[in-house]
Amino acid sequence: MSGFIRRIPEGDNRERDVCADCGHIAYENPKIVVGTVVVFGASVLLCRRAIEPRRGFWTLPAGYMELGETLEEGAAREAKEEAEVDIVIEGILGVFSIARIGQVQMIFRGRFANSDTPVYGAGPESLEVGLFEWDRIPWDEIAFPSVRWALHAWHDNPSGVLGAPAGNPPDDRRGVHRMEPLANL
Repeated sequence: MSGFIRRIPEGDNRERDVCADCGHIAYENPKIVVGTVVVFGASVLLCRRAIEPRRGFWTLPAGYMELGETLEEGAAREAKEEAEVDIVIEGILGVFSIARIGQVQMIFRGRFANSDTPVYGAGPESLEVGLFEWDRIPWDEIAFPSVRWALHAWHDNPSGVLGAPAGNPPDDRRGVHRMEPLANL
């Protein structure tokens, strides 16, 4: 940033971008991604991405939250935008921390608002949308590790009874790292 310098602001414990003229601190915080594992019977709704990153790969209807919306509103909006579907949120399925790219992903369990006949289609960010039974999921074409994690969380708890949300698998260190100890505390 032009006019900004890296330094530890007074009362803080880590370097930040600080305006050299006025002292304004430009905080960089993680982005929140919201999405839903939308289920119909034994099938899950997936979208083939029409945008980068990972264009052409399959994902859940998910994306960044917008200011002024709740987590649930954001997840429902993303389902509408990407899969042209109205959904009912049933609860949190997983919370995934992807620290290496500055994201926290809140993934819900949901269902079609019209439970008799699922109606969906490809929105502008999707090449195609489809319902997949577990053994038909295109695993080699899944866009992101967190999509895989969310699908496994859904598969491991098919009854719909929600307990504690799933989190990063303990054996996958790609999205997490240890913070350095804070010397000033």
